[in-house]
Amino acid sequence: MTTLAKGQRLKISDLIPTGAFRVGLAAHGLAVDFACFGLDSAGKLSDDRYMTFFNQPRSPCGGLEVCTVPGDPDGFAFKLASLPTTVDRVVVALSVSGDGVMSALGSGYLRIVEGERELAHFPFTGADFSSERALILGEFYRKDGGWRFMAVGQGFDGGLEALVKHFGATVEESLTPPAAQAAKVALNKRVEREAPQLVNLIKQAGVSLQKVGLSDHHAKVCLCLDISGSMAGLYRQGMVQSFAERVLALGCKFDDDGAIDVFLFGEDVHQPVPMGLANCRGYVQQLVARHPLEGDTRYGRAMAAIRGFYFPDTAGGERLSPVKAALPVYVMFVTDGSTSDKAVTEKQLRWSGMEPIFWQFMGIGNGRKPKSRLLAAFSTADFPFLESLDDLPGRFIDNADYFSVSSLDEHSDAALYDLLMTEYPGWLKLASRHGLLP
Repeated sequence: MTTLAKGQRLKISDLIPTGAFRVGLAAHGLAVDFACFGLDSAGKLSDDRYMTFFNQPRSPCGGLEVCTVPGDPDGFAFKLASLPTTVDRVVVALSVSGDGVMSALGSGYLRIVEGERELAHFPFTGADFSSERALILGEFYRKDGGWRFMAVGQGFDGGLEALVKHFGATVEESLTPPAAQAAKVALNKRVEREAPQLVNLIKQAGVSLQKVGLSDHHAKVCLCLDISGSMAGLYRQGMVQSFAERVLALGCKFDDDGAIDVFLFGEDVHQPVPMGLANCRGYVQQLVARHPLEGDTRYGRAMAAIRGFYFPDTAGGERLSPVKAALPVYVMFVTDGSTSDKAVTEKQLRWSGMEPIFWQFMGIGNGRKPKSRLLAAFSTADFPFLESLDDLPGRFIDNADYFSVSSLDEHSDAALYDLLMTEYPGWLKLASRHGLLP
């Protein structure tokens, strides 16, 4: 596998003589739409039908098609041999949905896949951009009788409409509805097709958000899961998988990319691929197979990793002044015990008070304590430390909420989503008032 930098090129015809492959795409933490543009030798759309995206998922020749790539939130299937000679280049691009900008992006990538082989990977982050609302990721182009690929990474100030005009197409109202509405329509279709078990969960999450005036709210969503040994029964019974799907449904209401970021923590911290519509079935089972349960619990280490991912300028360390971002981060932090790094955890919570990140802590195991004295030290019934975090003094603003459950399935979907919105709406107002959010 080759990791590409901007401007780097590959001879696709040498790597994939058939010209049949897939392109996997991701843009974590930001609602975006991906599109392919089939261009002529002048760099203009050879035909409006060669703009391939959610609303026009297949080119007339079948050479470009929206598809599912395992492990990736979005993707396209390429059959270069099927493209007409009038198509000289194929550009892969993304545009931001809603009011976001590229600087709010956590991380993303374009990867070229043939079968199960990943041939090339082009990573990018929001740190490379500022107010741009669209991005040309890369282009496939004809040269010397074959096809090549170049990693581009060029930003545009406009969104989807600007890209369409740049490539010389006619912008029709029916083709480019308001970005947020178009993204919702596309997401709903993807849910019905790829994860129908989430349909009712998403509807219920929407009811709870409507109650608190957040029906059109956009945010990045992160699920942070305890993988200490005392969680074994919950993973084995499938309860963590069910809960993760409930959080994914909330993520689908907050973020139109149909995926949530996931972190695992015990003694160490792990960041697997995001949980999305295409990979949500059996997602948690695959996680614990790759990351066996561990013998310690360290909140602070996990919080530092999450902060470093969304706000890389401090790498999860001390923040001395407030930072502003276009979108907030909602972290669902799930644990069944206390932590061995309490002092670090308190520092992390205080430092993150100057960032647009909200911590929703949930303790599992009301009234339960392990028989082992060693495990009992990390699995308290009342979660006094989590309660203390909820009221921790010395923060820029109050950026956390806490509740406990006796079991992950204790509450109905409606009751759970209401609980998740207990303090978050108030925090949003505080964060905006103190300059952390627009």
